[in-house]
Amino acid sequence: MTLFSNPHLVALPVFIPLLTGVIGLLSYHFSRFQAWLSLMGMALSLACSFILLFSIAGTEQPLVFQAGGWIAPFGITLIADLLSSVFVLMSQLVLVAGVIYAMGSKDACVSYPTFYPLFLFLATGLTGALLTGDIFNFFVFVELLAISSTVLTAISDDPYGVEAAYKYFYMSQLAAFFILLAVGALYVSFGTLNMAHLSVLVQQSASGMMPSLAIAFLFAAFMIKSATFPFHFWQPDFHTAAPTPVSAMLSSVVVKLGAYGFIRMTTLIFIDNAELIQTLLTVLGIAGICYGGISAIGTHNIKRMLAYSTLAQVGFILVGIGWGTALSMTAAIIFAFNHSIIKSAMLMLAGHVASRASIKSASFDIVTGVGRKLPLTGFLFFLGSMGLAGIPPTNGFINKMMIFKSGIQSGHFYGLILIGLASTFTLIYTMRAFMLIFWQEPKETIYTKPKGDLLFAPIALICLVLVLGLFADPFIELAGETVNWLNDSQIYIKAVMGDRL
Repeated sequence: MTLFSNPHLVALPVFIPLLTGVIGLLSYHFSRFQAWLSLMGMALSLACSFILLFSIAGTEQPLVFQAGGWIAPFGITLIADLLSSVFVLMSQLVLVAGVIYAMGSKDACVSYPTFYPLFLFLATGLTGALLTGDIFNFFVFVELLAISSTVLTAISDDPYGVEAAYKYFYMSQLAAFFILLAVGALYVSFGTLNMAHLSVLVQQSASGMMPSLAIAFLFAAFMIKSATFPFHFWQPDFHTAAPTPVSAMLSSVVVKLGAYGFIRMTTLIFIDNAELIQTLLTVLGIAGICYGGISAIGTHNIKRMLAYSTLAQVGFILVGIGWGTALSMTAAIIFAFNHSIIKSAMLMLAGHVASRASIKSASFDIVTGVGRKLPLTGFLFFLGSMGLAGIPPTNGFINKMMIFKSGIQSGHFYGLILIGLASTFTLIYTMRAFMLIFWQEPKETIYTKPKGDLLFAPIALICLVLVLGLFADPFIELAGETVNWLNDSQIYIKAVMGDRL
């Protein structure tokens, strides 16, 4: 057994952030040590994620780690197929950038002894939720993610941080409650919570009330986690008040957890009910694209604008999942990955601009004109805006092109017309923000500070936006291979269950 095929490799992206987070808590007197430890831990975890994806790509053989040697469905299963590996790599890339941004941030909260450990626990919860093969352990990891995110928001420098944290916490608990109800309904019906085992038993059984309730509960939970319309109302307040390194994570990768859940529902656990789920996702996705775009145009805060933008962009992902073709699913995966890079960069640039304003705020009343003395920031913001709007040569163009191509191929012309018209909203609100910040004259009382948050992280992410736009073919092929795996659920089931069925 080589290093690349060792099942323990699956556990490393979960274990490394957890271990470094615990060490960080024990070294709470040394804030700079905590920061560098967090960066080293996340960088090592990212390297393991790359190796993990490299080890399974092209093999049609997921890597499975059975904790304690207990075979499925009796033990705790971690599984890395192509879908989970791609989403883990996406998350780890953004999380590393988040640590780098935090190390150069002027926010007081990043110097708190709990900030970096909580950030690492957030990474543990997100990565674990993506790699787990068990619905109950999915709930456990999601709870770790929610608690970490809540506290990180509550310690924000923003005076509304505590209020936003309360909103997020209660909405997260509502989602957790729905997941637990689904867990109970599934366990009563099938006596197992292992997703591979459930996939087999659900397909073998006749539909009943309990499985139908489980579908409804999980659907509601994933709607909340992804801030899908109309369960989006908590998101703008939350992301506006959260510290920039945290909001950049939550609005880019954490919301993708819901999209990941919808993909698992339609391609693994509830295949027979996929058509109904996909229809609902299409309707809600189009509604989110329209509502999010209109709301972003009329908002008064750049972070709030980007939060509404996430509602719209997640809508495109849901439409891709909802159309359900191989090409649309490929487009959804590419969209999820590329949007995470773009949105985290844009939120970091918003935080940088706010940190350079005479009054630290992301409100347009304050940051208007602040960017006139920040040409590099303006250039990066312009490229990020192009990415969000789907203009070449950015990776955002690949997103939109594949979504529209899949819609034409599958004949969803009415939906294409709606999302095509709504796509113009992105260009409107991003260019409005660009003109206000980097072109207009500031008010007499507003000036640009000589120093603020550092730009290392957004520079790296914007470079990645261009690289993934100019050299998109390898990632498109990887996403296509991922969809081929998803369309054959036996690959996942046999990897976990072996010959025990």
